Amino acid sequence: QVQLVESGGGSVQTGGSLSLSCAASGFSISRNCMGWFRQAPGKERAGVAAIDGDGSTTYANSVKGRFTISRDNAKNTLYLEMNSLKPEDTAMYYCAADSWITASIAIKRDGNGMAYWGKGTLVTISS
Repeated sequence: QVQLVESGGGSVQTGGSLSLSCAASGFSISRNCMGWFRQAPGKERAGVAAIDGDGSTTYANSVKGRFTISRDNAKNTLYLEMNSLKPEDTAMYYCAADSWITASIAIKRDGNGMAYWGKGTLVTISS
């Protein structure tokens, strides 16, 4: 049974940092596109960052230079390191996986079509 469980969300002030984790089970993340997506209150879901099976990464323009996506295949866990956080980064952050969609497509489509999703972890940035 495929399962994705996010953790690491919380509340920090502007300029702070947070690290999110997504523990996967039931499949190997190394063979899949893995991504982070977010949905702010009253807004549509948006792509944040994604990583292909070969390690290629794609970032939304809004987070480039501030966020870093990575994975530990041995731990079957996906990570998102978030620095220089801004109030506009406030959202529910979701982890997703798919064996067919590429990272660039996943971000471009804001996650539409990704097969598996976690329940999310809330990130709140105060000014």
